[in-house]
Amino acid sequence: MPTTAKVKIDTVIKNAGEVITCTNEGINDIGILNNAWIAIRDDKIAGVSTYQELLRDFDLSEASVIDASGKVVAPGFIDSHTHLVFSGSRVDEYAAKVSGNSYQLKKLGMTAGPNRTVELTRDQAENELFEQSEKRLMNMLRYGITTVESKSGYGLTTESELKILSVGRKLDRETPLDVLNTFLGAHGFPEGLTKKEYLNVIINDMIPEVAARGLAEFCDVWCDDGYFTAEESRKILEAGIKHGLKPKIHADAYSYIGGSDLAAEMNMVSVDHMNYTPEEVMDRLAKTDVTAVLMPALDFAVGHKRPFQARKMLDKGVKIALATDLCPACYTESMQFVINLACRLYQFSVEEAIKAATYGGAQALGLNDRGTIEPGKLADLQIWNVPSYKHIAYELGTNIVETVIKKGKIVVSR
Repeated sequence: MPTTAKVKIDTVIKNAGEVITCTNEGINDIGILNNAWIAIRDDKIAGVSTYQELLRDFDLSEASVIDASGKVVAPGFIDSHTHLVFSGSRVDEYAAKVSGNSYQLKKLGMTAGPNRTVELTRDQAENELFEQSEKRLMNMLRYGITTVESKSGYGLTTESELKILSVGRKLDRETPLDVLNTFLGAHGFPEGLTKKEYLNVIINDMIPEVAARGLAEFCDVWCDDGYFTAEESRKILEAGIKHGLKPKIHADAYSYIGGSDLAAEMNMVSVDHMNYTPEEVMDRLAKTDVTAVLMPALDFAVGHKRPFQARKMLDKGVKIALATDLCPACYTESMQFVINLACRLYQFSVEEAIKAATYGGAQALGLNDRGTIEPGKLADLQIWNVPSYKHIAYELGTNIVETVIKKGKIVVSR
């Protein structure tokens, strides 16, 4: 009988000191394999095992070899909450606030907060907006992030919201990373319109146009005091669902007005922030498929008066993701920094933080093809030049990433 030809492998990662598979049950079990090999064919992981087992199952004769001896291989980070596309910065505002001189902003007549970014972004040329955002995105890649969610929301007019989302689509096409867009026209209110008038624009103009042009996967809304009520949020998100946009929500960031209840009721893809979420709502969320996206860097950057209660959510079994919340108010491109904060300030174990930044991020974007290291998943991988995965929480402010592989191709090599 003729023997079946073995599948040829394109790339093997050999002798990895630790492979963090993130395939085991429970957020605190990252499924570590020691001295393991990983076989990659095309853009997928073909096998994860010993050299002898790979040699038995695959043709390794023409594979390129990456030596990970004494190093750690992990899934690429998945950043499920960013405001990646914006123009300029709010560095003067940040400097004034950290030094306790916020009054200087008023003295100088400077707009502060998201409205300042809207001013800087709305009229920016699309090519300039792309160049600024691409620089940030490529820095994120160097820190091991391979998939990014990007929100609009710094335009607040139909034309400018479409422009921001168009930049996100171009970033997806022209960089190695996968960029998924979220429409967040409900991130504030433009001057010259009442809330009722702007709601009408969001529901009847923006959402249909975003959907018709295929510019977003998700629809988001900021449900908080001074922004959109739970009922207004429902109307916006139901309009998004009608046009094929999956629902997400900014909820309970600075108040509790029912946003997290709505997330549970509508079984949303994610609920993000959750600083004021009551324990009884955490219990409800734990019984759903909703992922809570927590952002330690944002709480740190704004000096939040009520940091989210991560340990309670984790202990109750709420599905958790960690994200950077990269934006002008929280300027970090590093998921490693987020993990530093999550472990030291928010009582995550190192294992919980890693899994929340990989597998959890995938769940917060409804992605089942990445976030773990197992056969059939995308070969989105990172190699850390450290002897143990625990260094990612221990080394503060350093970049331990040596190599990044995206869809089977080396895209970062340091």
